[in-house]
Amino acid sequence: MKAMVCTKYGKPDVLQLKEVEKPAPKEHEILVKIHATTVTSGDCRVRSFNSPLLLWLPMRLVLGLRKPRKPILGVELAGEVVEVGKNVTQFKKGDQLFAMTGMKFGGYAEYICLSEKGTMTIKPENITYEEAASISFGGTTALHFFRKGRIQAGQKVLIYGASGAVGTAAVQLASYYGAEVTGVCSAENSELVKSLGADHVINYKNEDFTKRKERYDLIFDAVGKLTKNDCKEALALNGRFVSVEGQGIAKVQTEDLFFLKKLMEEGQIKSVIDRRYSLEQVPAAHEYVETGRKIGNVVVTLKN
Repeated sequence: MKAMVCTKYGKPDVLQLKEVEKPAPKEHEILVKIHATTVTSGDCRVRSFNSPLLLWLPMRLVLGLRKPRKPILGVELAGEVVEVGKNVTQFKKGDQLFAMTGMKFGGYAEYICLSEKGTMTIKPENITYEEAASISFGGTTALHFFRKGRIQAGQKVLIYGASGAVGTAAVQLASYYGAEVTGVCSAENSELVKSLGADHVINYKNEDFTKRKERYDLIFDAVGKLTKNDCKEALALNGRFVSVEGQGIAKVQTEDLFFLKKLMEEGQIKSVIDRRYSLEQVPAAHEYVETGRKIGNVVVTLKN
């Protein structure tokens, strides 16, 4: 099968399209034909090995010393089950599903084997493979940090970086939970963020939200550029600050995918897709994601 392989740590050109052995499912595994995956900022960090100095050695031990131990990157995908192991009971051939692979990666390929007990569920019929593949990372990350921040209906919630993969999901989820949502983004993306459910939008280029009189019960930094100290003047009494930066990997629960599936089926949440690339164009997709200008998600569509 074809796969985009990360041959070593470095710039996007270390990603090379190669022919690799097609996997065969074990007793409790399913073989999935991948129709769509994504390029996330996390994928770019792994490929470039962009790690804080203190975490350099621990992360190399986890990911691989000289090159990624799991050289086929990609942490979320959607596809069709084409083969099942002899002891699989939860899925059958022909099932359309979406999944998260986490630190096992493997999305940049035509096929992948997944444990039937992995983080995945059946794809909603009313959305495409691309939409299903690109809701998992942002949606589950937002849910994790909203649990951590104890989001509640009626709260004033500010989402910094509201137009990214995590931010677009967070705006919709905060609105669903009944919060009064303020999104911080660029002027170009303000209408999008409003359309996703934000009650107020602040253009970060023109205004510093911490200098306003408004106080927020929860501030969620969805891009990892703020500290709690930066935001202390904007927090209400007993207000909480959560950030994707330096807080560890978001804990992903299969139940979160079930929940996202339900919301997508009901039209309560949608995936925001910026650009689409082919498997062969993954290096270019990495270059674009690293500009920091992507809106929502960058999808890789496999036509196999």
